[in-house]
Amino acid sequence: MTERTLTVTSRTHPSGATVLTVDGELDHHTAPQLRAAVEAAPYPPAGTVLDLTRLGYCDSTGITVLVTGYHRAQAAGTPLVLAGLSADLLRVFRIVGLDQIFSFRPTVDEAVAALSS
Repeated sequence: MTERTLTVTSRTHPSGATVLTVDGELDHHTAPQLRAAVEAAPYPPAGTVLDLTRLGYCDSTGITVLVTGYHRAQAAGTPLVLAGLSADLLRVFRIVGLDQIFSFRPTVDEAVAALSS
């Protein structure tokens, strides 16, 4: 069995937005890493982007963590946008209704632009 890995890095975009970059597989084994990053992240007025360009897999536990991020952003009064979803993950996220709460953008730059519009 292969070991599941997930890394999450946080940076401040020149616009002032927080960008959390998620790389790997997001499931019940790795979700605590994203949960910790979501809880520790600043939610600045400029907004937050979750860069999922390198996310290869996401199960229901991962979806729960993403929704937690949404609620944290809402509590802070700041927007949250998901960027870089693969076609497969985008389809799943739409099926489960995440398009009702999240805005999806193809790239981080487009997500950052959407935060200011």
